[in-house]
Amino acid sequence: MGRKRKGRDISGWLIIDKPAGPTSTAIVNKVRWAMNAQKAGHAGTLDPAATGVLAIALGEATKTVPYITDALKAYAFTIRLGQATNTDDAEGEIIGESDLRPSDEQIKEALNPFVGDIQQVPPQFSAVKIDGERAYKRARDGEDMELAARPLWVEELILIDRPDADHVTLEMTCGKGGYVRSIARDLGAALGCLGHVVSLRRIWSGPFNAEDALTIEQIEEMARTPELDKYLQPLEIGLSELPELRCPPEGAARLRNGNPGMVLASDVEYGDHAWASHDGKAVAVGVYKSGELHPARVFNTPKG
Repeated sequence: MGRKRKGRDISGWLIIDKPAGPTSTAIVNKVRWAMNAQKAGHAGTLDPAATGVLAIALGEATKTVPYITDALKAYAFTIRLGQATNTDDAEGEIIGESDLRPSDEQIKEALNPFVGDIQQVPPQFSAVKIDGERAYKRARDGEDMELAARPLWVEELILIDRPDADHVTLEMTCGKGGYVRSIARDLGAALGCLGHVVSLRRIWSGPFNAEDALTIEQIEEMARTPELDKYLQPLEIGLSELPELRCPPEGAARLRNGNPGMVLASDVEYGDHAWASHDGKAVAVGVYKSGELHPARVFNTPKG
């Protein structure tokens, strides 16, 4: 018999406006403590120096994390032109400098190849694994690695501000696995002036927006009180990118036992990923086949 988890059996999403400094894991631990929750996780890491939307899943909502991780996200970031660093951000050592400063028009034109389906090489200081070891660990030991390029979908990349000749602020909407630091590095290389990220903010992630997020100060003020529970968003929001299929009681019962269950007719096609609901609550998420949902993940009803 497994050991019972400490804390409340509570499920849902809490959206945090992460400050610069702490790691994403530290924020998750803070929220789990503040909510006295049994289980918590986040939907997409932010570097310690980055700010903005960090979506924290509690309890059963952790089962919907992959769908938020896969959703589009938007970032606003400022690049320092004329300098390259070994980390591709302001935390690293300067490894190259240039006096060249491109015009706004040159920057806008250079952005075009970075939109659509692109191939992106992660930064040397990244969590990418090489032979089972994180790249950043090898980079700290002074190893210069050849990291493989990875596919990335960039929906939009636009110039939104040019504070001065040395800095440019961009906004990017992209899919899963994008490195803003790589965009800064590669754009600087394409312009011939070098570049690295000096500030980064995630402004939205899937259905979650920075305007609706709580600060860490607010979390600490309301910690362990019913007031904080009012900001908990339902786990179903984590499934908003998927079609919803309503199921009758008998279908819900089968799904809760991990078996395919009948769902009501809809416009989804055979093989589509979807989620089933009963009385407005998520029952399972899986694959639709011939009038039934074949569950991949089943949601337990919280005890409160």
